[in-house]
Amino acid sequence: MSTILFELGCEELPPKSLKPLRDALQASVTEQLNEAEISFDSIKAFAAPRRLALQIQGISDKQPDRSEQKRGPAIKAAFDAEGNPTRAAMGFAKGLGIEASELITINTDKGDYVGYEQVIHGQATTELLAAIFQTALDNLPIAKRMRSGASRNEFVRPVQWAVLMQDSTVIDATIQGHQTGTQTRGHHFHSPNYHEIAHANDYEELLGGLKVVADFDKRQMLIKNQVKALADEVNADAIVPQDLLDEVTALVDFPIALRASFEPRFLQVPQEALISTMQADQKYFCLTDKAGKLQPYFIFITNIESKDPNQIIEGNEKVVRPRLADAEFFFLQDQKQPLFALTESLKTRVFQDKLGTIWEKSERIAKLAAFIAALMQQQGQQIDIDETVRAGILSKADLASSLVGEYPELQGIAGTYYARLNNEPEAVAESLEEQYLPKFSGDVLPQTPIGICLALADRLDTLVGIFAIDQAPTGSKDPFSLRRSAIGILRILIEKQLPINLVALVEQAIKGYSDAEGSKIEKMGDTFTQVMAFLNSRYRAMYTEQGVSVDTIQAVQAINPHMPLDFDQRIRAVQAFSELSQASMLADSNKRVANILAKSEVSVADTVDEALLSESAEQDLYASVLQAQTAVKPLLEQADYTQILQTLASLDEPLTQFFDNVMVNSEDAALKNNRLALLKQVRALFLTVADISELQL
Repeated sequence: MSTILFELGCEELPPKSLKPLRDALQASVTEQLNEAEISFDSIKAFAAPRRLALQIQGISDKQPDRSEQKRGPAIKAAFDAEGNPTRAAMGFAKGLGIEASELITINTDKGDYVGYEQVIHGQATTELLAAIFQTALDNLPIAKRMRSGASRNEFVRPVQWAVLMQDSTVIDATIQGHQTGTQTRGHHFHSPNYHEIAHANDYEELLGGLKVVADFDKRQMLIKNQVKALADEVNADAIVPQDLLDEVTALVDFPIALRASFEPRFLQVPQEALISTMQADQKYFCLTDKAGKLQPYFIFITNIESKDPNQIIEGNEKVVRPRLADAEFFFLQDQKQPLFALTESLKTRVFQDKLGTIWEKSERIAKLAAFIAALMQQQGQQIDIDETVRAGILSKADLASSLVGEYPELQGIAGTYYARLNNEPEAVAESLEEQYLPKFSGDVLPQTPIGICLALADRLDTLVGIFAIDQAPTGSKDPFSLRRSAIGILRILIEKQLPINLVALVEQAIKGYSDAEGSKIEKMGDTFTQVMAFLNSRYRAMYTEQGVSVDTIQAVQAINPHMPLDFDQRIRAVQAFSELSQASMLADSNKRVANILAKSEVSVADTVDEALLSESAEQDLYASVLQAQTAVKPLLEQADYTQILQTLASLDEPLTQFFDNVMVNSEDAALKNNRLALLKQVRALFLTVADISELQL
């Protein structure tokens, strides 16, 4: 057992790709070693700005030997009557380079054959490693590869050196066009020369002395700890998004955190704009107080151990000041006119060629949001319809602002700031930011009633409009993020406990495209059908992500509920039903009932003639059905689907006895039709919740 060290030294690797490259390299090498049956104790990946490396400990020296059996012709064809090998046997032996006398008999189910069992000796690990590492490098997820000089070898960045060694010995190979050796390089500034690696186990310690923390995770932890310590000194919390943390970790070999400051006057600017520019442009970690309000400090990570850190701090403060001043300028410039005035320019800004301007979209959002607000009012929620209309009209106004023009990610956020400065009602101001929620899977939902109305109206309007012009999402393209919008609609209606019918919402959204001059939607019926089908198809994606089984989703979709909240309640009821001991039997019985009714050549009656129930088993089932119908009626009015299925579980035994003792397809047509009517009532009871026959239990 020994230790293998592989290192590829490059010019600075792309920081956003470093961690994925590290993980992909380790995964590929691990998979190849396993396929080659080369055992090892552990494998550790390293990644720093100028290197990718792997250290494999406890690796076996060679592949294990293995036996391979070669099968030749059948015994009958291999030997003649005297037991001498035939030409077939001798030809088979010659092909293997052996004598016919060395052949063995192989017994199989299909007869006996001649054969030969040979031992294939495993290759030395060192003979395989170069190809394994090169294959791993070739398969890395690199969007665009480059060549260096006249070299034909391509990689994400020009390669400068390669290390491949077993313990203290170099493994002679060529990787990415570079001859392997035992020399690495340290920190770009503090230790730029080549240094000999005495032993593969010394790698991490050696680089540490050369001002390189090669372990990505250790380097990241150092950054987090330093940032927290500096934030604590000013009683603040650091904003440390994982993506930014990964990027900063990939930019430095030897991280040193420093805290700088900026003029407090910039804090009048929306803090989201300041945070955005400091994070995106400068890779700074911003600081807030315990209430989340931005403080006039930021922390940055330097890659140099400076004798005079103040110079570096002052340099960063000089760099960030103009960027904050730009944000301040845009913010002040926008305030020269009220937010509503910005809507004027929306009248010439196109939302989509066939669907009109952004202003027209704002008008549609206002009308649809008011419709939703009226529905919420009917359900007892406190919401002002006039304020909802006002919010809809202002919903896209900040798209014309200078601040959003410079920082597109502030759409909605900027509108909320400007609405408050203009003394708009707080409910209106809050909703302008909330209209874009949820922004991604698992994101928070809008909290205010008007915010909920805007979020629903905006998504529904876009969904209907894009389907109307035949630009529905394809398997690979969804430029308007309609899938995400659809799931956002479903989540809001379900998680905010809004018993609102999708049919009403989609119909109203389609009406919104009509005015005195006609409608922008030519095929309203087709658009309605397509949008409803699309929304219903999103249930599967949403619930499977929550761990709900596909058959449970299909059981509810089979009855096509149009109210998302109702759909969710049915899903939860079916999940609970699936845990019952009777569930499997009832699911099978429902399949049987569904098949019998589907094969019926006559129309099945809705009522049962009690006088025709001649068998005790069908009489018992009918009595149980009547009892269940009585029990289910009030539960159905309360939409207590879980309790309905719990109640219907009592039909398990009567149904089993019915199928065991009653012939449904009786020669007597009256008896047959009456029994079909009884089964139809059984089926109808379960269909009040879901199609249980879809369950695979």
